[in-house]
Amino acid sequence: MTMPPEDPLELPQREVQRLLGRCVLQLQQYERLIKALVADHEISGTAQTLETARAKRIANTSGDTLGTLVRKLFGSYITSDQLGAPDEEMTNSTEKEDSVSMRVHLELPDADFARTENELRELVDLRNNLVHHFTEQYDLFSLEGCAAAQDALIAAGNLIDQYYEQLRAWAERLQQTRRHMLEVLLSDEGQELLFNGIAPDGTVNWPAASIVRALREAASELAVDGWVSVVGASKWIAERYPEELPSKYGCTSWRQVVHEARVFELEKFEVNGQRSSWYRERKISTDFTLTLPLPLTRPPSPS
Repeated sequence: MTMPPEDPLELPQREVQRLLGRCVLQLQQYERLIKALVADHEISGTAQTLETARAKRIANTSGDTLGTLVRKLFGSYITSDQLGAPDEEMTNSTEKEDSVSMRVHLELPDADFARTENELRELVDLRNNLVHHFTEQYDLFSLEGCAAAQDALIAAGNLIDQYYEQLRAWAERLQQTRRHMLEVLLSDEGQELLFNGIAPDGTVNWPAASIVRALREAASELAVDGWVSVVGASKWIAERYPEELPSKYGCTSWRQVVHEARVFELEKFEVNGQRSSWYRERKISTDFTLTLPLPLTRPPSPS
């Protein structure tokens, strides 16, 4: 009994299939990691919505191609000296609920940024070529074509490995930064910054300062057609939040706090013949019409 002769192309073709499958799996692993990096390098929201916001960012990347992910990565997580950090989105909101925002970016010298961007564009081209056009480029029904295909796939796999290690290093740096930020936030200085808006160097993030929240709360209770007496608000706050003092924020008076915060309008009016400072939440509109039931008059300008 004689066995039929083996097809000399069977083993070379199987090796091409194995190497091509390995490259595709490597690319899928790369895409999973870059999706995590795109989703996790920035996050914002309130304490109640942070997890939902993260889940939404992950969902938004689920259908992205590798090319789209690379475009999102550059200029957002990866920046250059010329581009600098991405601009924060400035929004006007009437919500008083505290929120937190975190964005981490990796800044590269301009030359490294351009080189890295070109390399990852080449990776995208490599991925598209392997998935869509590879079998068109090699004659897999000849030994020579199979050998050439194997060489190309081995080189492609090595290149994908290099890019994956680079991406993993970026992801590890992101995790290290997040851990460091958590350590800072849990420190006494971090708690002071987070809850009172006071940085370790003494500068104040006024919109996040607890004394500003107290002024807003006082305004919600004491406002007369939107305007609040600074003296009245200070007394109201002293009864409820005695730890909130202007000196804690480097100010000598409550009027200075209102002025430095830059989130309130501050005016002087005469009430029953007495001149005093009043404030209200700064509005986007330019309507300065004032109608108050109390006999308030703007004091004359000094001559």
